[in-house]
Order: sequence, then C-alpha cells, then structure tokens
Amino acid sequence: MKLILVQSNIGIPKYKQIISSIEKAIEEEKLVKGEKLPSINKVCTAFSLSRDTVLQAYEDLKKRGLIYAILGKGYYVKSTQIKTKQRVFLLFEELNIFKEDLYNSFLENIGKNVQVDIFFHHFNIQVFQKLINDNNGDYTKYVIMPTNLVGADLYIKNLPVNEVYILDQTNLELKQYPAVYQNHKKDIFEALLKGKHKLLNYKILILIFPGYREPLGMKEGFEKFCDAFSFENEIITEFFDREIKIGEVYIIPNDRDLVRVIEKAKSQDLKLGSDFGIVSYNETPLKKVVENGITTISTNFNAMGKIMAEMILNGKKKQIENRCSLIIRNSL
Repeated sequence: MKLILVQSNIGIPKYKQIISSIEKAIEEEKLVKGEKLPSINKVCTAFSLSRDTVLQAYEDLKKRGLIYAILGKGYYVKSTQIKTKQRVFLLFEELNIFKEDLYNSFLENIGKNVQVDIFFHHFNIQVFQKLINDNNGDYTKYVIMPTNLVGADLYIKNLPVNEVYILDQTNLELKQYPAVYQNHKKDIFEALLKGKHKLLNYKILILIFPGYREPLGMKEGFEKFCDAFSFENEIITEFFDREIKIGEVYIIPNDRDLVRVIEKAKSQDLKLGSDFGIVSYNETPLKKVVENGITTISTNFNAMGKIMAEMILNGKKKQIENRCSLIIRNSL
C-alpha cells in the first residue's frame, strides 16, 4: 500500500504509524482535500491489523479535523493543516464581558497550533444536548460550561470521558471530570465575611437572586453567612419599582439589576455608601468609577482561562478551585 506504511517491532504503536503515514501523504500532496483514504478493511488486510487499530487511527485524525467520514462510503481528507494537533470544543453558556476575558485568556495560553471552536447553549438544555450530540467525536478535547442546567451530566456522559473538562461551575454529578471552577457558596460567604465590618453599619442584607442563571451556591452561601452572624436578610427574585429604604444593602449578581438599583436610588435622592449599600458581582473597569466605585465580589476570569489551557496542554486531570476576592469601594 503506497500511502500507508506499518512496520512491526520498531517501538511505535501501529495506529500511530498509520497516522504518521497519512500526515506525510498530505504534506507531500499525495493526498489532497476531498480525496478518499484507503478503506479500513484494505488497511487491515494489507498489514494484518485489527479493525480497532485502524479505526483508532482514523478516529484520531477525524478529531483533529484532518479527515471526515461519510456513512457507508468511507473516510475523506477534510483539511491539509497538519500542524493542528488538537481541536477543542468550547461550550459557553453566553458571551459577556467576563466570559470574553476568560475566552481570550484561554486562546492566548492554549497556543497557535490548537484549533478552538466556541459554541453557546444560552442556558437552554435542548440546545446544550444538540451541540454535544452533533459534535461528539469531532474534537480531541471538550471544555464544557454546564452552569446549573438540570440533566447536563447525562449528555456530557456521552462524550469520551478522558477528553472532557468542566469550566466555571461543577457539581457532584460531574465530580469525575477535571475542572477549573468557582465555589460560589464559599466565595460569597468569605467575601461577605471580609466586608462584615462594613455590613454592620446597615440594617438588612438583600440578595437579588432570580435563580434562572445564577448558581444556587450563591444563595446558599448568602443564607449561611446571614445565619452565622445574625444578619437580618431577604432574598428577592427581581428589582422593579421597589422602594429602597435607608439601611439596606443590596447584593446584586446581575448588572441589569445593578443599573435599576442605582437609578431608583437617584430618583429617591439617596446617597450610595451611606444611606444604602451595594455589593456587585464580577469586576469590570467601569465599576471602579461608577458612583465613585462599586464594591465587587469577583473571581479572576483571566486566571481561569489560563489554568484551563495549561491543564489541557500538560495533560493534567485535576479539579482546581479558582480564587475569588472582595474589592471594597465607596458603595459599601
């Protein structure tokens, strides 16, 4: 067989010899885009190989995007970009300013020879399922943000178990997968504890928690802190035309609610930081200057992207909790 050479007793696995042969054939233009590869049966017969050995080689090339399969017809050359050794399926819930920082950091640290394709499920379990099913087997690594989608683990289990990484949020159902994640319950508890000396100047802590996209741990950590230190507290699902009372502190995960609270306070002629307080989630440059500074609870999204990239490149399989901090400003 002219395109493929497989030898015995040379210390190189036979499936890797098949991969190298096809890569070389593509580089030397003996195989061009759209051309059909030798069938699995032909390669098996020519070198007395098992079907699994040849299939492993072809599937590895398929995951890298070099070849594709047509059911019942065989495998064909899809790309001539040999340098791409890995293809990463990156599934985000949405793209906002925080996740954009994470994404850019991941791209910067993963290297130029890794192809990264990003997808979004928009907190929709049907979209989540379809994207995973449609792309299963086409990538060397799968980086998934499952958020708080119920049943997400059932679809993730269909992916190759050794190629899955979890990002941003994880749970007990996903404990077998390596992850870089936020511990929202611990983060909000420790952040409020750090700001406790400021919070004691107010009468009540109010968490705005719609519960649709926000991690449940955020609510649990808030309740734990209030119970531990006997803070009067309230959890509301939305802020629309609510009258702000003097002595209230609002903990606000969503920036839309942050704007609503600030606008309402202005209409009531209340002074932020003295009449009432705000603790916002996720740091942005704008929060440093808005209303003379907004106090934030924030993880380091740049670090999260870098750690995930390094984990994939180094082949590490760990669960790493990303650090979170409280940045105290004039809103508290």
